[in-house]
Amino acid sequence: MVIVAKGDHVWLDQQKGGEFDLPIAGVVTFSEKGEIVVIDDNGKEHPVSKAKSDKVIKIMHPTSIQGVEDMVNLDDLQESSILHNLQLRFDNNDIYTYIGTILVAVNPYEPQSIYTAEYIQKYQDQPFGDLPPHIYAVTNHVYNTMKIEHADQCLIISGESGAGKTESAKLVLQYLATISGKNSSVEQQILEANPILEAFGNAKTIRNDNSSRFGKYTEINFNDYGIIEGAHVEQYLLEKSRIVNQMKDERNYHIFYRMLAGLPSSEKARLQLTKATDYFYLTRGNCTTCQDGDEKELFNHINNAMEVLNFNTDEIKSIFQVLSGILNLGNIQFSGNL
Repeated sequence: MVIVAKGDHVWLDQQKGGEFDLPIAGVVTFSEKGEIVVIDDNGKEHPVSKAKSDKVIKIMHPTSIQGVEDMVNLDDLQESSILHNLQLRFDNNDIYTYIGTILVAVNPYEPQSIYTAEYIQKYQDQPFGDLPPHIYAVTNHVYNTMKIEHADQCLIISGESGAGKTESAKLVLQYLATISGKNSSVEQQILEANPILEAFGNAKTIRNDNSSRFGKYTEINFNDYGIIEGAHVEQYLLEKSRIVNQMKDERNYHIFYRMLAGLPSSEKARLQLTKATDYFYLTRGNCTTCQDGDEKELFNHINNAMEVLNFNTDEIKSIFQVLSGILNLGNIQFSGNL
């Protein structure tokens, strides 16, 4: 029998027998007359017989009660305590948590005020771990290690669809471009490659309005002084089938819709283009709108990015001609007699 008192924090084994069942966090609200009542983080009460409590209830370590910035410091390290710690921090609007030098990010799905120039300056050249967990801290650590050891470094951004990988990658590039200190056209070109890659490689899915449908490997080259000299982006595993077919409530690639929303009427007439709902390839998922932003404004951003990356007028026209050709080919129907 486990001895607990009212107010004690505990782990409660649900004992449902499921493959992914984990103990849940709770607080004892009643412990008398052979019964213990635990209320979990969601406010649900769980009555437990004191006779069976040793199989169901385990006292929670203080580190799991308070929460920690680095989960290496959890004394009862297990899946349940990791999830509980992330929940505690997220409820406190702390979306970043460390596991050693690994950064865990929980996507808040709303804008945050922690990515300003002031935050970049705050984390620049600070020893890793001295400040609260942040993607700038990890990036700064990797950058400084590269400069000190004169050796290549690698940042891997991994997660489920909608976890925030695309935005995290952009924040890493933003930080590196800022602290490299040169503020040249090279840094600007690296940053402006993102809207182009997203337009041609991202799409709205049922899980994410800006889901990357390809993998991306970005290599950034620095000189001996830590200044960016160039970059190379390699894409792989593009979901080509999305061009001709989409699941219900999903869209084709962003570029098609943004092109139709942003091109001047005269240019659309030249390319024999109309509106998104007129095209078979853009309506397979019965969805042509997206909450990710204003399509026309985003198209203008794509055009500006192409100019920064030195696309000439003929190249840009050729790109839109190819896109127009894809849409119009999709509207052709074939029939035959047997």
